[in-house]
Amino acid sequence: MITRAGTGPLRRLVVLRHAKSAWPPDVADHEHPLAPRGRRDAPAAGRALAEADCLPDLALCSTAARARQTWELASAQWGTPPPVRHDARLYGADVPDLLAVVHEVPPEVETLLLIGHNPGLEELVLALAGDGLDDALDRVRAKFPTSAIAVLAWHGSGWHTLAPGRALLTTMIVPRGKKKPGKK
Repeated sequence: MITRAGTGPLRRLVVLRHAKSAWPPDVADHEHPLAPRGRRDAPAAGRALAEADCLPDLALCSTAARARQTWELASAQWGTPPPVRHDARLYGADVPDLLAVVHEVPPEVETLLLIGHNPGLEELVLALAGDGLDDALDRVRAKFPTSAIAVLAWHGSGWHTLAPGRALLTTMIVPRGKKKPGKK
């Protein structure tokens, strides 16, 4: 069950797994670009965040090419994108590493977007969620695919107080872009 992590505003951590990547030969994992499906799905993720009124005050993004491209295509769907910080620590990060980065976020940020990779992001969502609305937790447990978005809400005086079991998973969606007619 969700518990209050102290006083303070309602904060939201929006977790976005990068869109589908390509696997070109002889390209290091860190440099894998988005696949055609990823280039369709990333803008759909940006539109979904706008429609859900989940636009961030700040974005933290992995330095991997596919994460940076996801950010660029998603944030291009908004009038004025927020500041973004590309952080190498998010690439291949586990829950303690991800939380360490989130804990550094300034307290004036109320909605934070975190763009990164699995399995770390899925494990972070499951660790932080003390409870979930509808079937959101079951859906994350089943699969947190590329372009998946999870929104966690909690009350706290600052990001340094976010801890496992303290948030409510309010939303889990997987936006997909439409294929052009005649394309496979």
